Amino acid sequence: MTWSATARGAHQPDNTAFTQQRLPAWQPLLSASIALPLFFCAGLAFIGLGLGLYYSSNGIKELEYDYTGDSDTGNCSVCAAAGQGRAPPPPCSCAWYFSLPELFQGPVYLYYELTNFYQNNRRYSVSRDDAQLSGLPSALRHPVNECAPYQLSAAGLPIAPCGAIANSLFNDSFSLWHQRLPGGLYVEVPLDRSGIAWWTDYHVKFRNPPLVNGSLALAFQGTAPPPNWRRPVYELSPDPNNTGFINQDFVVWMRTAALPTFRKLYARIRQGNYSAGLPRGAYRVNITYNYPVRAFGGHKLLIFSSISWMGGKNPFLGIAYLVVGSLCILTGFVMLIIYIRYQDQDDDDEE
Repeated sequence: MTWSATARGAHQPDNTAFTQQRLPAWQPLLSASIALPLFFCAGLAFIGLGLGLYYSSNGIKELEYDYTGDSDTGNCSVCAAAGQGRAPPPPCSCAWYFSLPELFQGPVYLYYELTNFYQNNRRYSVSRDDAQLSGLPSALRHPVNECAPYQLSAAGLPIAPCGAIANSLFNDSFSLWHQRLPGGLYVEVPLDRSGIAWWTDYHVKFRNPPLVNGSLALAFQGTAPPPNWRRPVYELSPDPNNTGFINQDFVVWMRTAALPTFRKLYARIRQGNYSAGLPRGAYRVNITYNYPVRAFGGHKLLIFSSISWMGGKNPFLGIAYLVVGSLCILTGFVMLIIYIRYQDQDDDDEE
């Protein structure tokens, strides 16, 4: 009996105000005089914030072009027809001509958009090797099984980078040209391709393997590129700070999207004479058409967009705040009506 009491006491919490839950507490009494003003104030705050977000989003200018090539008009349809049923499709080029009647206020961001592309598919989203992408030599030679069927090449070599995400890397390219005077020559607009990836992705998650004799190509020796790639990963860019696993376009693509229609940043226009935006005039976008989307019923678009204090164009966020604010005020009025009605009944009962 003594041993039982001792054992039971050893498992009991200390006799303190915290462990015995004797701390002073305050529990608000949600009376009508407290709850109703909270609903109305929250509703007004949400509506005010929603109006600000909605009008800021509407103030963002966008210019988009669907260059999938589904229609017979436009020279991109020739590229789409040439690549139909061929993997990978043959190299092809097309162009988009447009004019700006006034200044397109900067800074201007250039995006590409894909539709009906489910990067959130679980089998697709786990088809990668984060250890390999972090530059570990052992993972470079032995990709994880989640990368299958893009784990090993037909010759038995490890694929770097492995997985379905890397194999489906977006590989269209664009260049922008400006005709300053009618009938004059086109001048290339500088596109800033640096800093388009998330800071944590570029500086933390993605690293190249250690150089071998100062060569990145030797570091990847004994590996094979993904089947859909035309060149190995260490030749993605001539810039040594933008090639291999730390290539900005590759890092941007590897951050998978949550929805089947998504945009990814391609470049910024903020250098030279275009730091204030795109001046009025005629423009041409040269498109290197490589990426096939017709097989899965998708579309690809090119988008020029400005930004505001809230970021890019997103009317849904403002609408969501407006809806929530309206529901709060509506709920407040319903509660007010119920309160007045039952208060009158209580007064009649007391009389």
